[in-house]
Amino acid sequence: MDRTFLILGGGGMVGTEVARQILRLPPSQTGGVPAEGGGGGQRRQRARGHDSSLAEGWRLETGDWRLILATLTEPEAQEAVDALQQVAPNGVDIVGECGDIFLAEGLCHMPRRQLLDDPDARRQVFDDMLGPIDAAYERSHLAALIRKYRPDVIVDAVNTATAISYQDVSTAAVIAERDAESLLAGQNPDDLPDHIQSLILSIAVPQLVRHVMILERAMRDAGTRLYLKVGTTGTGGMGLNVPYTHSEDRPSAKLLGKTAVGFAHTGLLFLMARTPGGPNVKEVKPGALIGYRNVEHRTIRERGETVWCYQGVREPLGERLDLHRDSKDFTPLFDLQLPVVDTGENGVFTKGEFEAITELGQMELVTPEEVAAVCLREITGASTGHDLIAAIDGAVMDPSYRGGVLRSRVLTRLEWLERETKTHSVALGQLGPPELSKLLWEAELIGMCQGTIPGALQATPAELSREVTQLLDRRAGLSDTIVSLGIPILESDGDTLRRGPRLRIPEMPGEDTVAVTAADRDRWAAKGWVDLREANFERWQKRLRAIIEARPEKGETGSSSVAAGTSETEEIRAGAVVAWVLANEMGGHRG
Repeated sequence: MDRTFLILGGGGMVGTEVARQILRLPPSQTGGVPAEGGGGGQRRQRARGHDSSLAEGWRLETGDWRLILATLTEPEAQEAVDALQQVAPNGVDIVGECGDIFLAEGLCHMPRRQLLDDPDARRQVFDDMLGPIDAAYERSHLAALIRKYRPDVIVDAVNTATAISYQDVSTAAVIAERDAESLLAGQNPDDLPDHIQSLILSIAVPQLVRHVMILERAMRDAGTRLYLKVGTTGTGGMGLNVPYTHSEDRPSAKLLGKTAVGFAHTGLLFLMARTPGGPNVKEVKPGALIGYRNVEHRTIRERGETVWCYQGVREPLGERLDLHRDSKDFTPLFDLQLPVVDTGENGVFTKGEFEAITELGQMELVTPEEVAAVCLREITGASTGHDLIAAIDGAVMDPSYRGGVLRSRVLTRLEWLERETKTHSVALGQLGPPELSKLLWEAELIGMCQGTIPGALQATPAELSREVTQLLDRRAGLSDTIVSLGIPILESDGDTLRRGPRLRIPEMPGEDTVAVTAADRDRWAAKGWVDLREANFERWQKRLRAIIEARPEKGETGSSSVAAGTSETEEIRAGAVVAWVLANEMGGHRG
């Protein structure tokens, strides 16, 4: 039963409304217990004028469930918590958390501009984005939040596409290119290293991929039941002809980059949904302008700064035009205040702008309450027809009967060609991961020596090592083929390497020579070397034993007895055996 709800972007329009509607759920859906008569929560619902019949006869135990609102800044978190506590049923624990979920714990409270100006911070962001994922996971603010609260349900109302794509890779690229041209011209621009780093850190895809990988791992560790994303089309539902931008000229590469990231995110969520053992994954993607938060007469701000009204000046239009002048050259009159409608992260609009963008045939308008209502129905198990992941899953073409039949014919033809040419079509090394080629060749060599799984299990690991070594020594061209593909062979003594001109493993970009320790040797052998040591064949026998043990029991018949973890044949077929390893040791199988 769901007891902990984490709302990412809990201070935004949609996030706050989702939280508000979660508070109105019947206690039967949020961990409540039956009670005699209505509780304080029921009375509050009536006072707000909402239908309280769903809550009739229920109350919530103190501390029985909680709602965590994650926002970017502390004032946002406090404001959201204060607002929701006014309408929360008795006993609901509402907690505010703040920080940038795309950054490490130590950086998550640092403004983006300050972060990019700090060389040490930039280096850590670079490491978190492109360095080892285990270290990045341990540092991640998002992962820390999920570990801390172990939520049953996560509603992600952060506009991820905007947060990532609006770091403006186009501008960063122009600046870095300008510096590079200066360098080629013999100049030495002082800011070149900083600008190159800023360009790298503004590239969207690595950030998005790392974000999704950390999120999925954290939810798996926490046992999260449901992840619901409130996504974006990037254009308010309009097409490539969208006439609006965020102040830049059109066509807006920045705006379309937002769309590209938004749907790349959807693709990664689709893969997450197809990954066995993880949370249920859904996405609701509004295709209109979402609004509104407030209508008021207020001081106008741009990029966090107050916009001042200055007394204009007349000047002759010469051959050059200054795009920016020092504001001290102008007379400030007052801070600019206008009637505006606040649409949250979509922006603040005047009457004219709002009227144009919401006009029939333009972006039009959908309210945060409507978006939240769809989210709540999906959380509680109702089918709304608005889950994009389910829609894509239903539209994607899956494996076919024809494909299965033709697969068998392809394998038969390849086997015939192997016999005719006296070669072995095992692995080229061009399909990864590196373990794949290593495993395929090792399985092929064991099969060539023993033929069947029972035969391979009857021999000792030492006998298998000796037989495979002798096979490679006497079979002309076999070992030469393997090492010529960049896959070295580690001899049974562990100190001799049979190799060709290049090695695929270790992967050391930019390096021609690397130091070798015993630990390095073992790691590289496990990653991508054909390993003739006795310990490796002992490992293979454990695998083959597991394959035999996973075969259907005598009482199991029909198609239900066949799965990724079962084998119908005792013959050692390299591809089938390694597919079992990928599915059962690496978790790589279709959900």
